[in-house]
Amino acid sequence: ICVCNAGTWVTASAHIITAVIGSGVLSLAWAIAQLGWVAGPATLIIFSLITLFTSTLLADAYRHPDPVTGQRNYTYMDAVRAHLGGLKVRFCGVAQYSNLVGVTVGYTITASISMEMVRGSKCFHGKDKCHASTTLDMVVFGCIQLILCQVPNFHNLSRLSILAAVMSLTYSLIGLGLSIVKVASVNEGGETRTTSATVSEAQRLWRIFQAIGDIAFAYAYSTVLIEIQDTLKSSPAENKTMKRASLVGISTTTIFYLLCGCVGYAAFGEDAPGDLLSGTGFNHPVWLLNVANVCVAIHLIGAYQVFAQPIFSFVETSCRQRWPEVKFVSTDHQITIPFLGGMSFHVNWFRVVWRSAYVAVTTVLAMVLPFFNVFLGLIGAVSFWPLTVYFPIEMYIARAKIPKFSVSWMCLQALSFVCLLISLIAAAGSVEGLVQSLKTYHPFKNEA
Repeated sequence: ICVCNAGTWVTASAHIITAVIGSGVLSLAWAIAQLGWVAGPATLIIFSLITLFTSTLLADAYRHPDPVTGQRNYTYMDAVRAHLGGLKVRFCGVAQYSNLVGVTVGYTITASISMEMVRGSKCFHGKDKCHASTTLDMVVFGCIQLILCQVPNFHNLSRLSILAAVMSLTYSLIGLGLSIVKVASVNEGGETRTTSATVSEAQRLWRIFQAIGDIAFAYAYSTVLIEIQDTLKSSPAENKTMKRASLVGISTTTIFYLLCGCVGYAAFGEDAPGDLLSGTGFNHPVWLLNVANVCVAIHLIGAYQVFAQPIFSFVETSCRQRWPEVKFVSTDHQITIPFLGGMSFHVNWFRVVWRSAYVAVTTVLAMVLPFFNVFLGLIGAVSFWPLTVYFPIEMYIARAKIPKFSVSWMCLQALSFVCLLISLIAAAGSVEGLVQSLKTYHPFKNEA
């Protein structure tokens, strides 16, 4: 693990924006449509405040026992091991890495849909109904990741994250701009808004649960916070820099979430689509929609790496510690490329094989389960409470030695309990969505 870190609050903010502003920002209009004008924005703001607060607690857990001069914890599991220990370390590992795997599979699906939207733009934004498979696009996305996944670690991803962050802001602005135009057109009588089909009270309740899950997952970047903090310079103190980066990153994303969600809801009303940039959202101008979908794909290429690198690091570090004598695992080989002027670089064959296998597996899973975004919502709902709320609070209590049943202890536990209930509600909504998706399940097919 590299300890010669050179990251700043700017690069950390880019990592955060890349991780947080996923393509899910385009589904927030649908989420707010389910919750309404009051509850929708209020839920977004509440989750942003909770995430900012617990991120501050988690940033202080990077070093132990002192948050400034203590020993580094290179991963989230290391931080939990240093502060809490016991079975909680395994619980953290299961929650974190299952979430990360789910995100990478979900991003493969989402990126392939945007790529397909560009390839079939004449069809999607025309009068003909499209019946298309995203399998080819998933293969292309997987091939790109096969190359990028050989980047050794998080410390080499700063430029990619900055590019991805710019792309996420670009397509968010495009979606926002098109929504504003549509609102103006509706108000002037240039367009009419269709009326949403009647849904039962039970269906509406499930949709509200799913909307809460979407918003909760939209803020769940704690799975990679410690790994991002590990890229920072030690002067000024990493926790101080990370708190500043979290404030910038979460504030930026919340503003975009509120704008895109509220304006999108104003444009479409109860018929707000799950994706503002899909064929069911805007139909023109086609060129601008293609630019936006290209930005989505580029952003998710970088976001995939932000979430995959902690998995790579965990497996490779564990294997080196368990089999230090195996050269295939522990030894780097210098490779020279003659036709590139004798350029040389170091290759670890275990890293090549393992990371390539991981990308292949996630790509196949995306092909087999094209509705994996429902699983993603479920994983996000289940992991939101332990990773974003429970462990940061418990580590803070242990580090600050807060007495049981004191006012501070009871307030923190109350916050944790409420967030647990929210995670359970969101998980229930995701399970119901999974059941509905299974009714029309066709492997290796994705009808747009």
